[in-house]
Amino acid sequence: MEKNVSPYLPLVKKPGRYIGGEVNSIKKDLSTAGTPSSTIRLTFGLGFPDVYEIGMSHLGMQILYQILNSRQDVACERVFAPWPDMEALLREKGALLATIESGIPLRELGIMGFSLQYELSYTNVLNMLALGGIPLYGRDRGDSDPIVIGGGPCVFNPEPVADFFDCFLLGDGEEAAPEICDAVVSGREKGLGRKDILETLSRIEGVYVPMFFRVAYRPDATVEKIEPLLEGYDRVKKRVVADLNKIPFPSRPVVPFVQAVHDRLSVEIARGCTRGCRFCQAGMIQRPLRERDPGTVLKYIRQALGETGYEEVSLLSLSTGDYSRIEGLLISLMAVLEGERIAVSFPSMRVGTLSPGIASEIKKVRKTGFTLAPEAGSERLREVINKGIEAKALIEEAKGIFTLGWRSLKLYFMVGLPTETDEDVMDIARLSKEVMDAGRHSGLAGRRPEVNVSAATFIPKPFTPFQWEPQLSLDEAQRRLELVRKQSVRDRLGFKWHSAKMSFVEGVFSRGDRRLSCVIMRAFEKGARFDGWSEEFNWELWMDAFREEGVEPSFYTGRRRPDGEVFPWDHLDCGVTKEHLLKERARSLQMTYTPDCRTARCTDCGVCDHRVIKNVTFNKHSVFDGQPVGYAGRHSGLAGEKAGGKDAGTADLSANQPALTVRVRFCFSKTGAIKYLSHLELSSVVSRAMRRAGLKLKYSGGFHPMPRIVYASPLPVGMESLEEYMDAEFDAAENCTAGEFISRLNAALAPGIKILGAQFIPLQLPSLSAIMGAQKYLVFLKNSPLGLDIEPQKIDGLVRDFLRMDSIEVAVEREGKTKIVNIRPLIGELKPEEGSTLGMTLLKSDGAGVKPRDVVRRLLDLSSREASLIPILKTGTVLR
Repeated sequence: MEKNVSPYLPLVKKPGRYIGGEVNSIKKDLSTAGTPSSTIRLTFGLGFPDVYEIGMSHLGMQILYQILNSRQDVACERVFAPWPDMEALLREKGALLATIESGIPLRELGIMGFSLQYELSYTNVLNMLALGGIPLYGRDRGDSDPIVIGGGPCVFNPEPVADFFDCFLLGDGEEAAPEICDAVVSGREKGLGRKDILETLSRIEGVYVPMFFRVAYRPDATVEKIEPLLEGYDRVKKRVVADLNKIPFPSRPVVPFVQAVHDRLSVEIARGCTRGCRFCQAGMIQRPLRERDPGTVLKYIRQALGETGYEEVSLLSLSTGDYSRIEGLLISLMAVLEGERIAVSFPSMRVGTLSPGIASEIKKVRKTGFTLAPEAGSERLREVINKGIEAKALIEEAKGIFTLGWRSLKLYFMVGLPTETDEDVMDIARLSKEVMDAGRHSGLAGRRPEVNVSAATFIPKPFTPFQWEPQLSLDEAQRRLELVRKQSVRDRLGFKWHSAKMSFVEGVFSRGDRRLSCVIMRAFEKGARFDGWSEEFNWELWMDAFREEGVEPSFYTGRRRPDGEVFPWDHLDCGVTKEHLLKERARSLQMTYTPDCRTARCTDCGVCDHRVIKNVTFNKHSVFDGQPVGYAGRHSGLAGEKAGGKDAGTADLSANQPALTVRVRFCFSKTGAIKYLSHLELSSVVSRAMRRAGLKLKYSGGFHPMPRIVYASPLPVGMESLEEYMDAEFDAAENCTAGEFISRLNAALAPGIKILGAQFIPLQLPSLSAIMGAQKYLVFLKNSPLGLDIEPQKIDGLVRDFLRMDSIEVAVEREGKTKIVNIRPLIGELKPEEGSTLGMTLLKSDGAGVKPRDVVRRLLDLSSREASLIPILKTGTVLR
């Protein structure tokens, strides 16, 4: 974030999204970049066209971040889509969108890469380019502009956004990304022009450069042909990492400050899937199946937990339950993680893969959620889509989950699958009710089971057997979703559905061609942003954009395409042949099951060469020692210290304490950019630092155990403090000194948080909130970006008149409610200090309290927005 915007961060929601400096983030020295003495030859922007907390949940971003930054000559930095309030601030201040780590404006990068996970993020891509000062159209960029590249699942049909990108990478990026960096660095150092560099990139397997293909259309608006313009470059084959075990894990993933959507250690245990579900694009474009060695997975988890302090591990793949050694891996993990209070979770599970043994292991720490994905309500329709699941198996599996103590279960379905009838639609609710009935008879001790049904409109994606099929019209999709909703209400099922309007627009761009770029541009110019967010999606705006550009969206979604039609993506190759997809489409209409090629014969889909590119599995008879994974924080054996004038002490943790638990009172400071973290965000940062430091926290009981850490009082977002307090309870068995607590924690904490002192206190002492007294502050009027220039004499008069008032009423907003409070009795002291600074002491109140900004707002007659920009430092707290 550029420096001239940082003082205004109090004006935006979740300012912690923009500050950087997280644990394991990498900021390289760019002071000499561009000079002969610099080792940095390329700056690479890793962009995610959504908010920070979604982008930081994406494992692919963490992988590329570590791989690229492992090179001495590359500085890879992150950038996320600014929320509308931050966009408005950037535009108001004339500032450019910049990377988080070093504040590099996007237009000054060597490469600007985007992860394209969702078609409804396309307007965010344009917004980020515009805010970063990069020309939106590739044809308008010069030799000094960044190379703009896209990756992710959307690039298997990137045609609707091809005009905005210089190139795309199809497939796996771990090996290709460094090759792309080499080509750009070499080309720039040789003085090559932009087109020549792109031609060099086209020679890298997996790289698609749209400018080297020309598309012609028929009078009926279908594609006539896709003409190659570069000799020998007529088809782009996806890049495949043949063996994931040769690719390093991101052993030090960045730990986000703001809670990520998937706030846990994500571990990819396999890539690809061979189940052959005919609706599933990921299952086709990510082939072949490649499992990671379970021993390597265990070692990585041990290391990454020590580097991050996460409380949960998620084992990821398209079908985690299908991983060959899943039970052995889980048993080995839980043998140690259970004692460390670290939970394990799975993503959506395929019915038939969730064994009682797996569920029993998962519940040992915390009953993380379960989602089962039948996809279709009837067995007939599941045969059509090659989802070989019997209703009986689903019900038995759900019953097992409820028997083990789970109260809720989520089921995922689609409406609009080929050949679907209303009877199939109603079977969604019928099957879900049978699952709930099974829960009632599973021994839940009188508790009613919760079954939550989630449904979305099916979109026939490219490179699937259903790519020739039409998508439901909007009206029909809404009608079918309503059928399920009404029946779910009658059956007392929870029901959530994805907007049919959003699915319609997604379908257009997932199946569209280059002529749609003008629609995306028009929608962007009209204000479309964050279209994947239901509260931000504007249906009328999109329909206006289609109409104004003369494009009929249903042309892309509503018609069945002939077998011989040229698709906009036909020059791209995911490995699965069109002949195989047509064969699978025919088998779907015959309701013929295609078995998993991992356990049955090869289906001849075209992906494997059976020499280098092939399925890689660790079957149940492979050698695996099954030894438990050890876990320890990364900091240990550090010496104690004295800090902040408080006696760190050298007392044994067990001295004068109960045998099992000790309580430690910490004094700490919170300064710098870390001031923009909320209280909940700070709590997470601290508890994870304690884990990284190898300190064994005590936990509460119940369904969701929490660390026993109590803070004196929440510090307002944007305020620094020199003296905060917290109490934490630990296992006494470590026999650690208070000084070691300080040293180990300070080594593990993010910059801006520092432990100043620690002392052991009896468990019987009152809580911190009960002994909190007055709090002292300094208010820096001169340092405000408001440009307040109040003469010292005037400040004296304002304060004097203010304190003479018998009653000072202020509208205080707390938890969404506004209350009028007389703050005069709560002001213990207010006096001018040197240099246009105010000293303030606020007393504790048994009722509604007062914040220092409430006082400043009333004193200077400012709005809440203006008062939030005045820097305030908390200097001390009186403990009674």
